[in-house]
Amino acid sequence: MIPAGDLATLALLVPIAFLGSIVFGLTGFGSALVTIPLASHFLPLPLAIATFSVIDLANALRVGLERPGNAVRGEWLRLLPTILVGVAVGTTVLVNLPRQAGMGALGVFVFAYAVYALARRPALTRVSTRWAYPAGFAGGVTGTIFGAGGPPYAIYLSHRGLTKDQFRATLSLTTLFSISVRVAAFALSGLLADTRVWVAAAACVPASMLGIALASRLFRRLSREVLMRAIACVLLATGLSLMVRAMN
Repeated sequence: MIPAGDLATLALLVPIAFLGSIVFGLTGFGSALVTIPLASHFLPLPLAIATFSVIDLANALRVGLERPGNAVRGEWLRLLPTILVGVAVGTTVLVNLPRQAGMGALGVFVFAYAVYALARRPALTRVSTRWAYPAGFAGGVTGTIFGAGGPPYAIYLSHRGLTKDQFRATLSLTTLFSISVRVAAFALSGLLADTRVWVAAAACVPASMLGIALASRLFRRLSREVLMRAIACVLLATGLSLMVRAMN
């Protein structure tokens, strides 16, 4: 593994941040499903999660405040309370999680989500608002442990009959809150005390802003369904790669 903070590592993290930001800009979530599995090949998992949480916060501020009027207020407000609980639980687990176990768990999580994304049908059954509470908790936990809180929120919101614009805006605001709480929890737990986190984030944020700008232009032109299926195929390979590395 390349030492964190090494120039070669930074050179590898910049395109990863750019790719993840394109995904986030198009969908309102999902950047960590690309960035964390890739970055964890070069950085220890906690350091990768802390670094890309800072980068994701910049992305979330850019996208979440882009069209907040499209967000469905009742939906994201229902998710917030249990997100807080999930972040508290996830932070406790993260600081005590062995590296190999963390990498293997991340691989299983990414692989399972990719299978779900490929298998689901375009016409989705509308679910009760009660599902917001377990979705918020699950997103808080997975966001803190794996840097990927978006899938539980996305799965819930995709079953609420929202338009494409409502889905992206609502998910973006939910993700903004989730990441903000996660970064605060990381700061309190000492995970952000490592200067390498801030060096890597500073190197990657310009590329991430460029990715967001490009994604905003593409959002109106591309089919979200086609895009997410293509991403799911990449995630299948990424998740499998991490599971194999965890077993070695």
